[in-house]
Amino acid sequence: MKLEEHQQTWVELEKASDEIKILKDELYGENLVINEKAHRAHIFEEIVGSSEPLKRVLTQVEKVAPTDSTVLILGETGTGKELVSRAIHKRSHRSQRAFIRVNCAAIPQSLINSELFGHEKGAFTGATQRRLGRFEAADGGTLFLDEVGELPMETQIVLLRILQEREFERVGGNQTISVNVRLIAATNRDLTAAAAAGTFRRDLFYRLNVFPVVLPPLRDRTDDIPLLVEYLIDRYGKKTGKWFSSIKKTTLEVFQAYDWPGNIRELQNVVERAAILCEGDIFSIDETWLKREIPQGSGPAVPLVMTIADREREIIEAALAKSGGRIAGPKGAAAKLGIPRQTLDSKIASLSIDKRRFQTLTRYTQLLRASSFVPSGTDKAP
Repeated sequence: MKLEEHQQTWVELEKASDEIKILKDELYGENLVINEKAHRAHIFEEIVGSSEPLKRVLTQVEKVAPTDSTVLILGETGTGKELVSRAIHKRSHRSQRAFIRVNCAAIPQSLINSELFGHEKGAFTGATQRRLGRFEAADGGTLFLDEVGELPMETQIVLLRILQEREFERVGGNQTISVNVRLIAATNRDLTAAAAAGTFRRDLFYRLNVFPVVLPPLRDRTDDIPLLVEYLIDRYGKKTGKWFSSIKKTTLEVFQAYDWPGNIRELQNVVERAAILCEGDIFSIDETWLKREIPQGSGPAVPLVMTIADREREIIEAALAKSGGRIAGPKGAAAKLGIPRQTLDSKIASLSIDKRRFQTLTRYTQLLRASSFVPSGTDKAP
């Protein structure tokens, strides 16, 4: 009798287990629906505004997100390039997989290849074990390369191969690894000018520039400033435990009159500081925060000097690229520019130009030509 009771109990437990599995599956399905609805409602929750320039960007995001196309996000510092990249990922079929962000400017050049592509044990001093890179971590998902214009030339070569063939090797390894990654890149640099100067590969630029999205600076979206300020006041008010009933009229006028060279990031900082310092329930700022002091009699000298320096750097880098990093001699950069070598050396030092990378560029061009990456008849790297 006891055996029959045990058998009956076992049957009931199996039925209960099956019912639990069914309920779990139903609950999972319901959660997916709920998550999808929330996802659609809040896809642009941190991209605030209704101005025409912003609407054009969001329309582009909606169109490109469902595809697997490579996206190049261009715009000044602080315009929200990472937010747009996350919005693209959330709208894609990869949204349930990883979104990996890499700031290419924040990683030392000696470590960038290991960080992106991983390394094998013993590949270099300190490599005590195998490490997977960001590309492998993002397999099936999206990899966001911020400040892609700062990548060194040798990394650009490997990145080009991944975009072309979807495969690479870890540093110090010889095993080919295939990945399925959607790449989104961003930069505040002019990559066209960098390609012309020889500091960024033309073929890589063309591969990245499949679907460019240009983010407008905040000074071109002044209609969005009231909405942005309201959103940020609510965010930082909650963080500081304060509630603001209104915004001082003169504060809003100052916000809309200012040109915001730091864009939304600068606006965030100003609102956060004001939220901390405000004592009443009316939000206001110290107007002197947004007034830039110009030395008397200097006029536009400061921006003009900056423009000249930038132009000098561009010209010198182009000459170094053509001369393979050589300074002296009939084929050197000094001869091409028509200035004494000592003058060019002084300019290179004052502008902090690394002439060695142009020598590296020439060596890589030769290596690539030997391995058929560069078509025959090409005299210099793109």
